Amino acid sequence: MARPKCVFGILVALAVLSGTAIAQGQDAISPRNEVSGVLGRTFLRDPHVPGFDSDVLLDNGISFELGYGYRIRENQVYSLSGEVPMLFLPHERVRFIGSLTPDSYRSYLLTPSLRANFLPHTYLSPWGSAGVGIGHFTSGSNLEFRGGPNPGETGSTGVVIQFGAGLDVRITRRLALRTEIRDYWSGVPQLNVDTGKSRQNNLFIGSGVIWHFP
Repeated sequence: MARPKCVFGILVALAVLSGTAIAQGQDAISPRNEVSGVLGRTFLRDPHVPGFDSDVLLDNGISFELGYGYRIRENQVYSLSGEVPMLFLPHERVRFIGSLTPDSYRSYLLTPSLRANFLPHTYLSPWGSAGVGIGHFTSGSNLEFRGGPNPGETGSTGVVIQFGAGLDVRITRRLALRTEIRDYWSGVPQLNVDTGKSRQNNLFIGSGVIWHFP
């Protein structure tokens, strides 16, 4: 009776080893590139204007984030990817009791980053990201009060630092869902008033899809 048990044990061991080899082979040829699209909102703190005893009111506008990533290395525990997320805020409404602020502004924030995914071969993979890049703000050509022409500077460009975290949910080998929160710490737009601030937090929260390809 010992011989059948021994043969059965050998067959089970071979099956496990074969399954592991197949899984490793699939991981070895898994796609290294990805593109992503995320829709959400950018939350901003209303800046205070000294001397007016009032804040500039911002609307936390709808934003779009497009990204590209390339996986540098991976194992069963983690993976490291270089990524380039770009956040686009097409219309941020501006309101203030004074008569000199533009009616709106838009922003483009581009930050090459390094992202670490944990448990990348599972269906749920949390991650963290950090990077440094550049951002540009374009203020509206009209003033918020009565729509007159904006006499001030309308453009500003500066360094952006990005920190983020999120969760990827795998649907298929190529398709995944992503929920994320990223803080793009940037310069400030030209609002024609002195808020005493040279930096601002652009807190983006959104969800979207990822497409992996070789």
